[in-house]
Amino acid sequence: MSAAGEFIDATLQRESSWERAEADRARLGVGLTFYGASVGAIRGTVRDAGRRYPGLDHDDITALSSELWTEPVFERRLAAVVLLQSHVRMLRASDLTRIEGFLRTTRLPALVDPLTTDVVRPLIDALTGPARGRANIVLGRWAHDPSAGLRRAAGLLGVADEELNENGR
Repeated sequence: MSAAGEFIDATLQRESSWERAEADRARLGVGLTFYGASVGAIRGTVRDAGRRYPGLDHDDITALSSELWTEPVFERRLAAVVLLQSHVRMLRASDLTRIEGFLRTTRLPALVDPLTTDVVRPLIDALTGPARGRANIVLGRWAHDPSAGLRRAAGLLGVADEELNENGR
């Protein structure tokens, strides 16, 4: 694990409480592990990691997000979403593949929704020309994918195959 990944994971575990972990498990109950760290602690941890490890470039950010997502721990995955939210301007159309993998492996709205609205939507909105066209094809495919996470993301984006094809969205 990278130094930044270790820092984030260790900090999230230190910021945890078993009471919050139990409450989150009861509320979200999706087969993930829960440390019990608050959303504020997750956001603060990602911010602190950025200060501790300055100068992370696109490849570092996307690799760290994948590293965090690898373990089925809610707080780690939410930290990956927060990391991508914080660096959305760095993302490229090719990063949709990575994000698709994240969406495919979770049906939990608490992860799908912020990943879609705060990462995918601004990423798509920033694309133009052929890159936007290719991204629209990907989003259209999501609308009919067997993965509930991808279908939910497509719905949040207001995507339908016919709409993309007719409007060139």
